[in-house]
Amino acid sequence: MLTYELLHKDRIVARIDTSGRCEVLEEPFMPYGLVLEDTNHDLDLMVNNLVNFHAWCASRVLTLERRYAKELLNSIGMLQAVTDRERAQIALSYRCLSLTDVFWVREQGEELSFGDVNLYENHLSNAFVEVSLRGKQMSASNMELARDLSTSGCFPKAWVRENEGFSLYKDGDVQAVENELLASRILRCFELRQVLYERGCFDGQSVSVSRIFTGPDYGICTWEQFQIYAVNHDIDPWVFCLALDPVNYYRMNVVDYLIGNTDRHWGNWGFLIDNTTNWPVSLHPLMDFNQSFHRYDSLDGSNALTVPKRGMSQREAAVEGAREAGPGRNVQVPEKLFDGRTQQYEMFCRRLEIVENAVV
Repeated sequence: MLTYELLHKDRIVARIDTSGRCEVLEEPFMPYGLVLEDTNHDLDLMVNNLVNFHAWCASRVLTLERRYAKELLNSIGMLQAVTDRERAQIALSYRCLSLTDVFWVREQGEELSFGDVNLYENHLSNAFVEVSLRGKQMSASNMELARDLSTSGCFPKAWVRENEGFSLYKDGDVQAVENELLASRILRCFELRQVLYERGCFDGQSVSVSRIFTGPDYGICTWEQFQIYAVNHDIDPWVFCLALDPVNYYRMNVVDYLIGNTDRHWGNWGFLIDNTTNWPVSLHPLMDFNQSFHRYDSLDGSNALTVPKRGMSQREAAVEGAREAGPGRNVQVPEKLFDGRTQQYEMFCRRLEIVENAVV
Protein backbone atom coordinates (compact mmCIF):
# COMPACT_ATOMS: atom_id res chain seq x y z
CA MET A 1 0.00 0.00 0.00
CA LEU A 2 1.35 3.41 -0.98
CA THR A 3 1.09 6.56 1.09
CA TYR A 4 1.24 9.88 -0.71
CA GLU A 5 2.28 13.19 0.78
CA LEU A 6 0.57 16.31 -0.54
CA LEU A 7 2.85 19.31 -0.27
CA HIS A 8 2.61 23.10 -0.55
CA LYS A 9 6.17 23.87 -1.57
CA ASP A 10 8.08 21.97 1.17
CA ARG A 11 5.23 21.98 3.69
CA ILE A 12 3.49 18.59 4.06
CA VAL A 13 -0.20 19.46 4.25
CA ALA A 14 -1.77 16.00 4.12
CA ARG A 15 -1.05 12.29 3.82
CA ILE A 16 -3.34 9.81 2.09
CA ASP A 17 -2.82 6.14 1.31
CA THR A 18 -4.28 4.07 -1.48
CA SER A 19 -7.08 2.81 0.77
CA GLY A 20 -8.27 6.35 1.52
CA ARG A 21 -6.90 6.68 5.03
CA CYS A 22 -5.98 10.30 5.45
CA GLU A 23 -4.37 12.75 7.85
CA VAL A 24 -4.72 16.49 7.20
CA LEU A 25 -1.74 18.26 8.78
CA GLU A 26 -1.98 21.87 7.57
CA GLU A 27 -5.56 22.63 6.57
CA PRO A 28 -4.93 26.35 5.77
CA PHE A 29 -2.43 25.28 3.12
CA MET A 30 -4.63 22.70 1.39
CA PRO A 31 -5.56 23.17 -2.29
CA TYR A 32 -8.81 25.13 -2.61
CA GLY A 33 -10.40 22.53 -4.86
CA LEU A 34 -9.61 19.49 -2.71
CA VAL A 35 -11.53 18.24 0.33
CA LEU A 36 -9.93 15.52 2.47
CA GLU A 37 -11.02 14.38 5.91
CA ASP A 38 -9.04 12.76 8.71
CA THR A 39 -9.91 9.08 9.01
CA ASN A 40 -8.31 5.66 9.36
CA HIS A 41 -11.39 3.50 9.69
CA ASP A 42 -14.60 5.14 8.37
CA LEU A 43 -15.22 3.41 5.03
CA ASP A 44 -17.45 6.14 3.58
CA LEU A 45 -14.91 8.85 4.40
CA MET A 46 -12.10 6.75 2.99
CA VAL A 47 -13.98 6.27 -0.29
CA ASN A 48 -14.76 10.00 -0.45
CA ASN A 49 -11.13 10.84 0.19
CA LEU A 50 -9.95 8.66 -2.68
CA VAL A 51 -12.59 10.00 -5.06
CA ASN A 52 -11.70 13.59 -4.19
CA PHE A 53 -7.96 12.96 -4.36
CA HIS A 54 -8.20 11.24 -7.73
CA ALA A 55 -10.37 14.04 -9.11
CA TRP A 56 -7.87 16.67 -7.94
CA CYS A 57 -4.93 14.76 -9.41
CA ALA A 58 -6.82 14.20 -12.67
CA SER A 59 -7.41 17.95 -12.99
CA ARG A 60 -3.63 18.39 -13.12
CA VAL A 61 -2.93 16.09 -16.07
CA LEU A 62 -0.49 17.72 -18.45
CA THR A 63 -1.58 18.62 -21.95
CA LEU A 64 1.24 16.79 -23.69
CA GLU A 65 2.62 16.94 -27.19
CA ARG A 66 0.93 14.08 -29.06
CA ARG A 67 4.02 11.95 -29.69
CA TYR A 68 5.13 12.04 -26.06
CA ALA A 69 1.60 11.57 -24.75
CA LYS A 70 1.33 8.29 -26.64
CA GLU A 71 4.65 7.07 -25.25
CA LEU A 72 3.69 8.09 -21.73
CA LEU A 73 0.29 6.42 -21.80
CA ASN A 74 1.69 3.28 -23.37
CA SER A 75 4.40 3.06 -20.72
CA ILE A 76 1.86 2.95 -17.90
CA GLY A 77 -0.72 0.87 -19.77
CA MET A 78 -3.29 3.65 -20.04
CA LEU A 79 -3.53 4.59 -23.69
CA GLN A 80 -7.27 5.21 -23.20
CA ALA A 81 -7.20 6.97 -19.81
CA VAL A 82 -10.75 8.20 -19.32
CA THR A 83 -11.58 7.83 -15.62
CA ASP A 84 -10.36 10.16 -12.88
CA ARG A 85 -8.46 7.29 -11.31
CA GLU A 86 -6.61 6.53 -14.55
CA ARG A 87 -5.87 10.18 -15.22
CA ALA A 88 -4.72 10.58 -11.62
CA GLN A 89 -2.07 7.89 -12.18
CA ILE A 90 -0.74 9.89 -15.12
CA ALA A 91 -0.53 13.08 -13.05
CA LEU A 92 1.08 11.21 -10.15
CA SER A 93 3.80 9.97 -12.52
CA TYR A 94 5.12 13.55 -12.60
CA ARG A 95 4.09 14.38 -9.02
CA CYS A 96 0.99 16.39 -9.98
CA LEU A 97 3.19 19.40 -10.71
CA SER A 98 1.60 22.42 -12.33
CA LEU A 99 2.42 25.94 -13.50
CA THR A 100 -0.62 27.36 -11.72
CA ASP A 101 0.40 26.84 -8.08
CA VAL A 102 3.00 25.26 -5.77
CA PHE A 103 1.24 22.02 -4.84
CA TRP A 104 2.77 18.65 -5.63
CA VAL A 105 2.74 15.01 -4.48
CA ARG A 106 5.46 12.57 -3.52
CA GLU A 107 5.51 9.09 -2.04
CA GLN A 108 6.14 8.98 1.69
CA GLY A 109 9.83 8.43 2.31
CA GLU A 110 11.10 10.11 -0.85
CA GLU A 111 13.83 12.61 -0.15
CA LEU A 112 12.82 15.28 -2.63
CA SER A 113 12.21 18.99 -2.14
CA PHE A 114 10.13 21.49 -4.10
CA GLY A 115 13.39 23.00 -5.30
CA ASP A 116 14.36 19.65 -6.81
CA VAL A 117 11.32 19.25 -9.03
CA ASN A 118 9.21 22.41 -9.45
CA LEU A 119 8.56 23.38 -13.04
CA TYR A 120 9.32 27.08 -12.60
CA GLU A 121 13.01 26.58 -11.82
CA ASN A 122 13.95 23.14 -13.15
CA HIS A 123 14.21 21.32 -16.43
CA LEU A 124 11.01 19.45 -16.89
CA SER A 125 12.72 16.08 -16.89
CA ASN A 126 13.48 16.57 -13.19
CA ALA A 127 9.81 15.93 -12.46
CA PHE A 128 10.17 12.40 -13.85
CA VAL A 129 12.68 10.80 -11.53
CA GLU A 130 12.06 7.18 -12.44
CA VAL A 131 8.64 6.86 -10.87
CA SER A 132 7.55 3.25 -10.91
CA LEU A 133 4.05 2.65 -12.21
CA ARG A 134 2.67 -0.83 -12.81
CA GLY A 135 6.16 -2.28 -12.64
CA LYS A 136 7.58 0.00 -15.33
CA GLN A 137 10.04 2.85 -15.02
CA MET A 138 9.12 6.26 -16.38
CA SER A 139 11.51 8.90 -17.65
CA ALA A 140 11.17 11.84 -19.99
CA SER A 141 13.42 14.15 -21.93
CA ASN A 142 13.23 17.89 -21.54
CA MET A 143 13.13 18.32 -25.32
CA GLU A 144 9.90 16.37 -25.62
CA LEU A 145 8.20 17.98 -22.64
CA ALA A 146 9.28 21.60 -23.04
CA ARG A 147 6.65 22.14 -25.73
CA ASP A 148 3.59 21.17 -23.74
CA LEU A 149 2.53 21.54 -20.13
CA SER A 150 -0.67 21.68 -18.16
CA THR A 151 -3.52 24.03 -19.06
CA SER A 152 -7.26 23.71 -19.24
CA GLY A 153 -9.67 24.60 -22.02
CA CYS A 154 -10.71 23.12 -25.34
CA PHE A 155 -8.32 24.92 -27.71
CA PRO A 156 -4.83 23.62 -28.50
CA LYS A 157 -2.24 25.31 -26.30
CA ALA A 158 1.27 24.71 -25.07
CA TRP A 159 3.62 26.20 -22.50
CA VAL A 160 6.98 26.94 -24.10
CA ARG A 161 10.08 27.55 -21.99
CA GLU A 162 12.00 30.57 -23.28
CA ASN A 163 14.96 32.53 -21.95
CA GLU A 164 12.71 34.80 -19.89
CA GLY A 165 10.54 31.97 -18.59
CA PHE A 166 7.38 30.29 -19.87
CA SER A 167 5.04 31.64 -22.53
CA LEU A 168 1.65 30.19 -23.41
CA TYR A 169 1.11 29.55 -27.12
CA LYS A 170 -2.56 29.20 -28.11
CA ASP A 171 -3.93 27.95 -31.41
CA GLY A 172 -7.35 26.60 -32.38
CA ASP A 173 -8.24 28.23 -35.68
CA VAL A 174 -7.38 31.45 -37.47
CA GLN A 175 -10.49 33.26 -36.24
CA ALA A 176 -9.94 32.32 -32.59
CA VAL A 177 -6.38 33.61 -32.71
CA GLU A 178 -7.40 36.85 -34.44
CA ASN A 179 -10.23 37.40 -31.97
CA GLU A 180 -7.91 37.03 -29.00
CA LEU A 181 -5.35 39.41 -30.46
CA LEU A 182 -7.99 42.01 -31.29
CA ALA A 183 -9.58 41.74 -27.85
CA SER A 184 -6.17 42.19 -26.23
CA ARG A 185 -5.48 45.31 -28.30
CA ILE A 186 -8.82 46.79 -27.26
CA LEU A 187 -8.53 45.99 -23.58
CA ARG A 188 -5.19 47.75 -23.28
CA CYS A 189 -7.21 50.94 -23.54
CA PHE A 190 -8.88 50.15 -20.21
CA GLU A 191 -7.68 50.28 -16.61
CA LEU A 192 -7.73 46.57 -15.98
CA ARG A 193 -5.37 43.91 -14.62
CA GLN A 194 -5.01 41.62 -17.63
CA VAL A 195 -2.84 39.16 -19.51
CA LEU A 196 -1.39 40.66 -22.70
CA TYR A 197 -1.53 38.61 -25.91
CA GLU A 198 0.85 39.10 -28.83
CA ARG A 199 1.07 37.44 -32.23
CA GLY A 200 3.48 34.57 -32.55
CA CYS A 201 4.24 31.57 -34.74
CA PHE A 202 4.42 27.91 -33.74
CA ASP A 203 5.08 25.09 -36.21
CA GLY A 204 4.29 27.47 -39.05
CA GLN A 205 0.91 28.48 -37.63
CA SER A 206 -0.16 31.86 -36.28
CA VAL A 207 -0.77 31.73 -32.51
CA SER A 208 -1.42 34.12 -29.65
CA VAL A 209 1.37 34.30 -27.09
CA SER A 210 1.20 35.44 -23.47
CA ARG A 211 3.68 35.46 -20.61
CA ILE A 212 3.24 33.36 -17.48
CA PHE A 213 2.17 35.35 -14.41
CA THR A 214 2.33 32.59 -11.79
CA GLY A 215 5.45 31.37 -10.05
CA PRO A 216 6.89 30.36 -6.67
CA ASP A 217 5.47 33.53 -5.08
CA TYR A 218 1.97 33.69 -6.55
CA GLY A 219 -0.44 31.09 -7.89
CA ILE A 220 -4.08 31.05 -8.94
CA CYS A 221 -7.29 29.52 -7.66
CA THR A 222 -10.15 29.32 -10.14
CA TRP A 223 -13.64 30.43 -9.21
CA GLU A 224 -14.70 26.80 -9.57
CA GLN A 225 -12.10 25.71 -7.02
CA PHE A 226 -13.01 28.51 -4.64
CA GLN A 227 -16.67 27.47 -4.77
CA ILE A 228 -15.64 24.06 -3.36
CA TYR A 229 -13.68 25.76 -0.58
CA ALA A 230 -16.52 28.18 0.17
CA VAL A 231 -19.14 25.44 0.52
CA ASN A 232 -16.94 23.60 3.02
CA HIS A 233 -16.02 26.70 5.05
CA ASP A 234 -19.40 28.44 5.29
CA ILE A 235 -18.33 31.34 3.08
CA ASP A 236 -20.50 33.25 0.62
CA PRO A 237 -18.11 33.40 -2.35
CA TRP A 238 -19.79 36.42 -3.94
CA VAL A 239 -19.60 38.45 -0.74
CA PHE A 240 -15.95 37.43 -0.36
CA CYS A 241 -15.12 38.41 -3.95
CA LEU A 242 -16.79 41.83 -3.75
CA ALA A 243 -15.08 42.57 -0.44
CA LEU A 244 -11.66 41.58 -1.79
CA ASP A 245 -11.52 43.14 -5.27
CA PRO A 246 -14.76 44.84 -6.38
CA VAL A 247 -13.20 47.08 -9.05
CA ASN A 248 -11.62 44.30 -11.09
CA TYR A 249 -14.70 42.11 -10.67
CA TYR A 250 -17.08 44.74 -12.00
CA ARG A 251 -14.72 45.79 -14.79
CA MET A 252 -14.40 42.16 -15.87
CA ASN A 253 -18.15 42.14 -16.52
CA VAL A 254 -17.91 45.45 -18.36
CA VAL A 255 -15.12 44.50 -20.74
CA ASP A 256 -16.43 40.98 -21.42
CA TYR A 257 -19.64 42.62 -22.62
CA LEU A 258 -17.80 45.18 -24.72
CA ILE A 259 -15.73 42.55 -26.58
CA GLY A 260 -18.49 39.92 -26.70
CA ASN A 261 -16.57 37.32 -24.69
CA THR A 262 -18.97 34.39 -24.19
CA ASP A 263 -16.52 32.04 -22.45
CA ARG A 264 -15.94 33.51 -19.00
CA HIS A 265 -16.69 30.16 -17.36
CA TRP A 266 -15.71 29.31 -13.78
CA GLY A 267 -12.38 27.86 -14.82
CA ASN A 268 -10.91 30.98 -16.44
CA TRP A 269 -11.35 33.58 -13.76
CA GLY A 270 -10.59 33.51 -10.07
CA PHE A 271 -8.13 34.64 -7.44
CA LEU A 272 -4.45 35.42 -7.30
CA ILE A 273 -3.02 33.48 -4.34
CA ASP A 274 -0.12 34.64 -2.18
CA ASN A 275 1.89 31.43 -1.83
CA THR A 276 3.33 32.63 1.47
CA THR A 277 -0.09 32.44 3.11
CA ASN A 278 -2.11 30.41 0.56
CA TRP A 279 -4.73 33.17 0.70
CA PRO A 280 -6.31 35.30 -2.07
CA VAL A 281 -4.98 38.84 -2.51
CA SER A 282 -7.07 39.93 -5.54
CA LEU A 283 -8.63 38.60 -8.69
CA HIS A 284 -5.95 37.24 -10.96
CA PRO A 285 -5.22 39.07 -14.24
CA LEU A 286 -8.05 38.68 -16.74
CA MET A 287 -7.19 36.16 -19.45
CA ASP A 288 -8.52 34.00 -22.26
CA PHE A 289 -10.20 36.11 -24.97
CA ASN A 290 -10.27 33.74 -27.95
CA GLN A 291 -14.05 33.35 -27.73
CA SER A 292 -14.64 37.09 -28.11
CA PHE A 293 -17.03 38.75 -30.59
CA HIS A 294 -19.64 36.00 -30.23
CA ARG A 295 -23.32 36.87 -29.83
CA TYR A 296 -22.16 40.17 -31.25
CA ASP A 297 -25.19 40.77 -33.43
CA SER A 298 -27.31 42.17 -30.60
CA LEU A 299 -26.85 44.64 -27.78
CA ASP A 300 -27.76 42.16 -25.05
CA GLY A 301 -25.00 39.62 -25.70
CA SER A 302 -25.16 36.20 -24.08
CA ASN A 303 -26.06 35.18 -20.53
CA ALA A 304 -23.60 36.45 -17.93
CA LEU A 305 -21.65 33.59 -16.32
CA THR A 306 -19.93 35.67 -13.64
CA VAL A 307 -22.91 36.87 -11.59
CA PRO A 308 -24.85 35.21 -8.76
CA LYS A 309 -28.20 36.00 -10.39
CA ARG A 310 -29.23 33.48 -13.06
CA GLY A 311 -30.64 34.72 -16.34
CA MET A 312 -28.81 38.04 -16.23
CA SER A 313 -27.58 39.18 -19.64
CA GLN A 314 -24.08 40.43 -20.28
CA ARG A 315 -25.55 43.86 -20.97
CA GLU A 316 -27.26 43.93 -17.55
CA ALA A 317 -24.07 42.75 -15.83
CA ALA A 318 -22.04 45.40 -17.66
CA VAL A 319 -24.43 48.19 -16.75
CA GLU A 320 -24.26 47.13 -13.11
CA GLY A 321 -20.48 46.93 -13.35
CA ALA A 322 -20.19 50.36 -14.93
CA ARG A 323 -22.33 51.91 -12.19
CA GLU A 324 -20.19 50.31 -9.50
CA ALA A 325 -16.69 50.73 -10.95
CA GLY A 326 -16.87 52.39 -14.36
CA PRO A 327 -14.86 51.27 -17.39
CA GLY A 328 -11.85 53.40 -16.42
CA ARG A 329 -10.93 57.01 -17.07
CA ASN A 330 -11.06 58.61 -20.53
CA VAL A 331 -11.41 55.41 -22.54
CA GLN A 332 -10.46 55.98 -26.17
CA VAL A 333 -10.50 53.01 -28.55
CA PRO A 334 -9.26 54.00 -32.02
CA GLU A 335 -10.98 52.39 -35.00
CA LYS A 336 -7.57 51.43 -36.43
CA LEU A 337 -7.24 48.80 -33.70
CA PHE A 338 -10.00 46.82 -35.41
CA ASP A 339 -7.94 46.46 -38.60
CA GLY A 340 -10.87 46.86 -40.97
CA ARG A 341 -13.45 44.86 -38.99
CA THR A 342 -16.00 47.64 -39.41
CA GLN A 343 -19.13 45.86 -38.21
CA GLN A 344 -17.45 44.78 -35.02
CA TYR A 345 -16.14 48.28 -34.41
CA GLU A 346 -19.63 49.68 -34.81
CA MET A 347 -21.12 47.18 -32.35
CA PHE A 348 -18.30 47.86 -29.91
CA CYS A 349 -19.05 51.60 -30.05
CA ARG A 350 -22.76 51.00 -29.45
CA ARG A 351 -22.00 48.82 -26.43
CA LEU A 352 -19.44 51.32 -25.11
CA GLU A 353 -22.07 54.04 -25.32
CA ILE A 354 -24.44 51.93 -23.19
CA VAL A 355 -21.73 51.41 -20.59
CA GLU A 356 -20.70 55.08 -20.52
CA ASN A 357 -24.32 56.21 -20.19
CA ALA A 358 -24.73 53.91 -17.20
CA VAL A 359 -21.98 55.81 -15.37
CA VAL A 360 -23.67 59.20 -15.79
